[in-house]
Amino acid sequence: MSLLDSKLQAFYEIAKIGTVHGAAKTLKITQTGVTQRIRALEKQLSITLFIRSRSGMKLSHEGQALLRYCQNALDLEGQTLSEIEGSHSKSIVQMTLAGPTSIVSSRIISSCMGIYKEFPNLALSYRLDDQENRVDLLKKGIVQLAILSPQDVVLEMDSKMLKPDKYILVASSKWKNRKTSEIIKSERIIDFYDSDLTTHNYLKKYDLLKSARPDRLFANTNFALISLIKAGVGYGTLTQEVAEKDLARGELIALNQKQVYEDPQALAWYPRKEMPAYFRRLVEIIK
Repeated sequence: MSLLDSKLQAFYEIAKIGTVHGAAKTLKITQTGVTQRIRALEKQLSITLFIRSRSGMKLSHEGQALLRYCQNALDLEGQTLSEIEGSHSKSIVQMTLAGPTSIVSSRIISSCMGIYKEFPNLALSYRLDDQENRVDLLKKGIVQLAILSPQDVVLEMDSKMLKPDKYILVASSKWKNRKTSEIIKSERIIDFYDSDLTTHNYLKKYDLLKSARPDRLFANTNFALISLIKAGVGYGTLTQEVAEKDLARGELIALNQKQVYEDPQALAWYPRKEMPAYFRRLVEIIK
């Protein structure tokens, strides 16, 4: 059961999947039927919802706004049906939170564990990716919550500041007798990806960047990056939470006298006319 009418259902499925064919398959109607619903909706609203291309259907600006409306309606749907049908309702509310790998894996998932018991009909998923445009994911309604740099939060969004990520500079325990300055001068930086400037910003803060080698290596998961650092391939930055176990085991060492670089983070979402209880609770517990 869906509280969205048939035209909005067709629109929502195309927005999610990107093709009329995929939407028709999900809705179990013909592609012609889906197309007719979209044309009727565009005529009703006097707007263009999609930009058609060979690669699929891309949402227009107005389409993005309508998608957020549909998502808001679906946010309330599960809660409303649960109240109507009683505590044993099988109506599921789908939500996705997107954020950087480090903060989501080390802090956010653990803080949200209780939400599954508190709201059994809430299906909260996580999208961990350090290179995606998370602002765009919010605009398109692909995710409902995103962790962003504060400067990326746009005026039409609601947001709250989170505890900043605290990064330390780490290296292999094989290098424990070497000076930080010598390591920075001689060894390569290992970052998550080319546009990841965390180590660059750390070194800049402590006036160490001018002596660093310009060439870098990249590994876009914590496991791969830490493995390379442990092996002595290079050095880099990790959050304190991510690094603590390997530091305690003596497999990594903290350079630069364990001094910290703070990277501010914000939780962002598009405003809800009426924020569901589970949404409000998530915003409250993510810190």
